[in-house]
Amino acid sequence: MQPEHRGRYLLIGIAALSTLVVLRSFTVSFSDPASWLLRVCALAGMLSLSIAALMTPFLARIRALFGAPFLRVHHGFAASGLVFATLHPAILAIDTLNPAVFLPSFATPYLFFALGGRMALILLSIALAAILLRRRLSQRIWRPLHGLMYVVLALGIIHGTLIGTDFQDPLLFAIFNGLFAAVAGAFLLKRWQRRPKKGKYGSTGQGKIRNGSG
Repeated sequence: MQPEHRGRYLLIGIAALSTLVVLRSFTVSFSDPASWLLRVCALAGMLSLSIAALMTPFLARIRALFGAPFLRVHHGFAASGLVFATLHPAILAIDTLNPAVFLPSFATPYLFFALGGRMALILLSIALAAILLRRRLSQRIWRPLHGLMYVVLALGIIHGTLIGTDFQDPLLFAIFNGLFAAVAGAFLLKRWQRRPKKGKYGSTGQGKIRNGSG
């Protein structure tokens, strides 16, 4: 099977999962269209960001599967995640006429995490800004900032678990917690890939050159 065909099947799988999430959220609750729409935006944002994070250890494979640069595919999912994640509180702010829904709460630890989506949105903006400015920043700065994406997903999972309507549904709970577990695995795999590789002449395999013998 050609790589581009596998890429199409992967996109079909992502589309099928997205459709399942949307249809399932419809069956969970549809008493108010505005409430349902903001819930779907939250789920779509989490799904897109999770897929973007899952891609990070597989740069060459993603490029082969989609026939496009890795960053274009990765940033496409990340950007759509940002749009949906922003629409989630925006719809709530319009519906309640309360712009304070964008502000994190530090009143108690529970409120901070229950409303963790607010902090997650701020951190998400920082993480995506870091990657856009990576050519102007050193790796020691933009990499940790971009790594906030994992904190964003963790806060989103906690937020949804504590007060989310859709996470009360066993299937949606399993899907998104399963995705988060996979993202955690991808994070560990990425760290493992970046570990210093021990070579014949030293910890990085460059001892021969450094010692002036090559």
